[in-house]
Order: sequence, then C-alpha cells, then structure tokens
Amino acid sequence: MALNVRSAGDQVGLVTALKARVPAGVNAVLLESHVGQGSYLADFRLDIIVEDGASLERIVLVDDDAEAVNVVTAEVALAPNAKFAQTVLTSGARRQRIETRVSHPGAHAEARLDGAYLLDGQRHADQTTVVTHAGVDGVTSQLTKGMVTDQARGVFQGRIVVAQGADQTDARMGHHALILSEKAEIDAKPELLIFADDVSCAHGNTIGALDENALFYAEQRGIPELEAKAMLTEAFVGEVVERIEHDGAREIAAAWVARKLGSVR
Repeated sequence: MALNVRSAGDQVGLVTALKARVPAGVNAVLLESHVGQGSYLADFRLDIIVEDGASLERIVLVDDDAEAVNVVTAEVALAPNAKFAQTVLTSGARRQRIETRVSHPGAHAEARLDGAYLLDGQRHADQTTVVTHAGVDGVTSQLTKGMVTDQARGVFQGRIVVAQGADQTDARMGHHALILSEKAEIDAKPELLIFADDVSCAHGNTIGALDENALFYAEQRGIPELEAKAMLTEAFVGEVVERIEHDGAREIAAAWVARKLGSVR
C-alpha cells in the first residue's frame, strides 16, 4: 500500500484524518510519504488497527519544506499475536513533530518503532513515541538515530509504559545521535515506566561526534573531509534502515538517506 500526503502554499492550513485496518491473518506494508512546498501548516492523523495474527510494516518518509510546520500523529491498536513495525525517516521542518502511540495488549504481540532524523540549516524535528503494555508476554523494540548540523535541533521523546500485571514484557529502547556543529542541538528523553514484575526492559542514549580516528583514516585514503563525514553518517544511520524487513521498502529508505546526506555535505 502507498499513501502520499502533499502540502503546498504559504500560510495555508491542511488537516487530514484517515483510518486503516489490517484484517486478521493479513500481512501488509504501508509506504507513506509526506512532502510539501511553502510555509504551510499541516496536521495529519492516522488511526491504525492491526487485528489478531496480522502484521503491518509502516515506512514513513517526511520531506517538509524548511519553512513548514507539520504534525504527523499515529494511534496504533494491536490485537493479540499482531505485529507492527515502523520506520520514520525525516529531514525536519521549521517545526515538526512525528508522534506514534501504541496500545500494546501483550499476548505475544510485537512492536518495533524505529526512526532517523537528518537535519541541517535551522530545521527542527521531534520524534515522540509512547508504547503502553497492558498485558502479559509483549515485545517492543525501538532504535532511533539522528544527525544534526548547522543550527538544527533534534528532539527524541520515547516512553514505554509497562502496566501493572503486564509481566514477562520484553522492551528495549535505544537513541543515538551525532552533533556535527557547535550550534546544533539534540534533546533526548528516553523513559521506562514499569509497574509490573518479571520484566526484561532496558534503554540507552548516546550523543556525540563522528569517530575522529575513522574520519582520519578515510581522509588518509584520499576521501575529502565532507564526503568522508557523509559516508560515516550514512553508515551510522544504516543500522536503522537495515532493520526494515521488506526488501523494496528497505531499498527506497536507503536511497532516501543517501540523497539527504548528499544535501548536508
């Protein structure tokens, strides 16, 4: 399935709301793109239901204008034994928030929430996720990576809630980012709220610069500094792309990352 959301115009407001349901036993892939030109204000909401034994892989590519304001919200409800996987790739906007909320029943359901942001200029991107585990035997895996340069600002807010009685939950969250200029900024807030016993939960968060030794080695091999930085950043973000299960979607995502890094060299 493909969903293309296009916004255009200056000082124009656009509101869109859609619903999607994946029937029991069906495996689906959703390739979703958001593109636009101008200083528009866009508000997009998608409600998703993944029924018993069904699976959905959602890949979201966001190419907003540098002057745009965009909010993309997804509410995801999983049934027992359902699988939901998501990868969000964005280059930011003047103000941008991409938020995903997952109602997780446990009951052998699985969720994967990944993302990457590549920001330059004065662009801003906020990737926010909330996963609420309500029952026994649920799995959540999350990996977000980012890069900011110039005066850009990246925000990551990830929360996993394990409710009382949601025992044997397995939840992992990781956020890792690169700051490539002195005026760029990253704000990260990973959270685990655990109210159950017998769980396996962990989170990690790192923010730093490119590996100077790897950069030096690349330059010694005759690779120009800017090209070497782009190459190392692409490898850093590549872990997120490689987790995409659908071959065609993974190729599209890899091409998107390569094209965006060409614009921030």
